[in-house]
Amino acid sequence: MGPDEDVVWHLWNDEQPRPGWANMAIDMALLDRAEQQGERWLRLYRWDPHCLSFGRHEPATTRYDTHRIRALDLDTVRRPTGGRAVWHAEELTYAVASPSAPFGSCAEAYLEIHGLLAVALGTLGIEGTLAPRTRPARLDAGGCFTSPVGGEVLVHGRKVVGSAQLRRGNALLQHGSILLQDQQSLLGSLLQVGRPGDTDSCLATALLPLVDRTGLSVAAAALAAAVARSAKQRWPGVWEQVTDAGYVLEAAARHSPQFQSASWTWAR
Repeated sequence: MGPDEDVVWHLWNDEQPRPGWANMAIDMALLDRAEQQGERWLRLYRWDPHCLSFGRHEPATTRYDTHRIRALDLDTVRRPTGGRAVWHAEELTYAVASPSAPFGSCAEAYLEIHGLLAVALGTLGIEGTLAPRTRPARLDAGGCFTSPVGGEVLVHGRKVVGSAQLRRGNALLQHGSILLQDQQSLLGSLLQVGRPGDTDSCLATALLPLVDRTGLSVAAAALAAAVARSAKQRWPGVWEQVTDAGYVLEAAARHSPQFQSASWTWAR
């Protein structure tokens, strides 16, 4: 992104963990504001309860065992963005909503935002690199974190950030998970009986907790602060800290029924 010191960025460190449907509704409300009003947002957030999310076009009904998911009382949601399944547990999630022009193409935006996240990890003493480009995995090829396809953030060669993007009109929404601890192997236990699994590949890429330069596990709050600092340095402009997001929550209410709907979550 080129320098643009006149723009206003809205930074929302949303410290109230929310259920999956609420998080997705909020992100869509931010996309609305980016498209209709040209606003730029960086939101950092958490999930409660922990949640299994599916990509917009992922064949969840034919891949995952719905009876087991219900028996374990797992929260589920289908994202408005693409990609594959993610178990949202010990992580920090980010969302960028903005006019798309400053970010360029889908691939350029993906790399720019992941470059920012790699820099943020570096400030904590965690060396992150971007994965080389490979052929994209099929949507039925397993969870999001089983393998990098190019541009994702790697630590010690293992994927720690998975993202998905949606373009609508002149705006983009990109959101993704930054793993503090890797619990993605749960996805392997949720596969339908008889389907080829990816449990082994999940376990093979399992990470120890992210640790900073002192050897201590990174907390979500410390990572959020690092991402915010790096964003302010990398993306010039006026940064406004959002302390009262009531107007966003009110706007998100129009999207809530979609993401609470079982017919949406299990549409495919």
